[in-house]
Amino acid sequence: MRILIALTYYRPHYSGLTIHAEREARALAARGHTVTVLTSRFNPYLPAHERIDGVEIIRPRVLLHISKGVIMPAMPYWAWKLVRNADVVHLHLPQLDAAPIALISRLMGKPVVVTYHCDLLLPHGFIHFLANQASDLANNLTGLSANLMVHNTRDYAETSPYLTKYLDKVRPIFPPVVVAPVKDGDVNAFRLKNGIQPGQQVIGMAARLASEKGAEYLAEALPLVLEKHPQARVLFVGQYQNVFGEEQYAARLAPMIEKLGEHWKFLGILPDQEFAAFLRACDVTVLPSLNSTESYGLVQVESMTCGTPVVATDLPGVRVPVQMSGMGILVPPANAQALAQALITILDNPLEYRKNPGAIVQLSTPEAVAAAYEAVFNEACQQIRVPRLK
Repeated sequence: MRILIALTYYRPHYSGLTIHAEREARALAARGHTVTVLTSRFNPYLPAHERIDGVEIIRPRVLLHISKGVIMPAMPYWAWKLVRNADVVHLHLPQLDAAPIALISRLMGKPVVVTYHCDLLLPHGFIHFLANQASDLANNLTGLSANLMVHNTRDYAETSPYLTKYLDKVRPIFPPVVVAPVKDGDVNAFRLKNGIQPGQQVIGMAARLASEKGAEYLAEALPLVLEKHPQARVLFVGQYQNVFGEEQYAARLAPMIEKLGEHWKFLGILPDQEFAAFLRACDVTVLPSLNSTESYGLVQVESMTCGTPVVATDLPGVRVPVQMSGMGILVPPANAQALAQALITILDNPLEYRKNPGAIVQLSTPEAVAAAYEAVFNEACQQIRVPRLK
């Protein structure tokens, strides 16, 4: 099967969406499909064309950034060229270029499958307002053109203002989860490297330092946790400097973090094996996201795979891993007190929340996810009466 995947950002850009897309593309290529990714050259030093892990990556030049979107004058040319040679076109939303790519695909009689990641909520401001309007228009034109749509959970789809308009097209597929194998020695080395003392309790958070992730509520909760567990500390993994569009948020958060001193440490983006050691070293991980821009939080399942329980906000989609596995506690969003109490409860009774995540892990392997996407691609092909793809 010749699969064209289009999205605004691809690796090395770091976000849940790009990790999802990269793992899916690699898994499909590993199953023998010809996979091409059409994305942006958001960093001008990236190559315009390369092949990684069996996936062909094409990056048109970015002329202009608008909020978190990009303008690429060469995108229509590449879309026309690549769609023509594809058996199925797979679009990741939100994406400004999705609408013209979807229309080109339908014009050529190619099936279109959309993976919708989240409802986009941008900060206040005229430029962000225009970007939101453009995104909504592109999403709706794409939704009308799509044969089928994928989201992580039915739970989120049934509450999303966008997806509720297309529920008959929605097929739920969990995002792919990959956790590098680590040994006890790797975990011990991680603890030694980061000054984690024997018996010291570690609260982990893995995310970009972005306003929708709710890191400020973890910062507010930590002093309450320290009253009961004075040696506890937060290790924050992920991009925390120069996050595009989040400079003001980082500046506002900085004084809160400074007050916590040695109890909060930024580690940056870690290699896969070190990230797995981080998850194993944590006593609990936190997903304090605030709104519908977080629709699942695959780091929860990564954490559970390593045997580490989670505190997550009770948001549609986000709550599903905890509900399925029982490996954590759900709290209201933007509630530092509830977050602190949940962390204290797990730190007081860690074994109660260290369970077998079972089914959700099995359904989240790249192989299982790729097989589920194959079924959706074939269903989309049948809708426009093309031969079933092998």
